[in-house]
Amino acid sequence: MAFSHGSTAVVKLGTASAPTTPTDISAYVTSAKLPIKGDTAEVTTLGATAKSYIPGLLDATFSLEGKFDPTVDAQLAGIRGIAVAFEYGPQGSSTGSPKFTGTCILTQYEVDTAVDGEATWSAEFQVSGPVTRATY
Repeated sequence: MAFSHGSTAVVKLGTASAPTTPTDISAYVTSAKLPIKGDTAEVTTLGATAKSYIPGLLDATFSLEGKFDPTVDAQLAGIRGIAVAFEYGPQGSSTGSPKFTGTCILTQYEVDTAVDGEATWSAEFQVSGPVTRATY
């Protein structure tokens, strides 16, 4: 089993001028999460002693956090209201490493500053369509 440190992860995100071509923003990201959920529909019938379900649609979101920088701030400001491509390599981008790709829409962007800390940002994206798993 190949384990890796989180610092090797790669995050790429489309821009306003090139929404389908993800640009590497890993240098500005400190945390990335890609939860994928599956809906279920209950199909229990009368007389059953336990509930039964069938699989439904998949849903995913993409969350990023990082150190504030005008470069990534401009990129995120530019993609408000448009769908862009993303690429996430949780173990980096070396040959054979897994990567997740898809299209996402920025739904929330927050900048946070405190008098006793550094400036940070966080962003939430709704994935539109499937998340594809492949390898580099």
